[in-house]
Amino acid sequence: MDQTERVEAMGPVEFTLLEFPKRSFDGEIAEALADLADREIVSIFDLLLVNKADDGSLDVVELVDAEPAIAERFADVSGEVMWLLSGEDIAEAARTLQPNTTGILVVWENTWARHLKSAVAHTGGRVVVHDRLDVDAVAASIASPAGGQ
Repeated sequence: MDQTERVEAMGPVEFTLLEFPKRSFDGEIAEALADLADREIVSIFDLLLVNKADDGSLDVVELVDAEPAIAERFADVSGEVMWLLSGEDIAEAARTLQPNTTGILVVWENTWARHLKSAVAHTGGRVVVHDRLDVDAVAASIASPAGGQ
């Protein structure tokens, strides 16, 4: 598949920032990400470690370049280092981190959506809106007496 075909077949690309108390995450996060990639639910494009100090300053490194104990945990998580996010994008996302925490910023393609996207395109359709709902708002709606109605 050449580059043009790859882009045309690509599912939505998103990023998520996971926050942890300073370096408290373990191999379970790496295993979960590797599982998603192995099952071709996502293709991981980038993994960044974002440390936010008490004073708000940031230290950002690729997980593969992190200290050995951390890098080893993520060795099985396949990914391409693509730097799809700019320094400004990373700083904007990192504003949501609490001081003295560590974030893992994951950029991934939703590979599960490739077939759907292709089917829509082959029938002359197109995706006109793609967004995410706030999980807490959905959970609150489901838990309400009206049951989300």
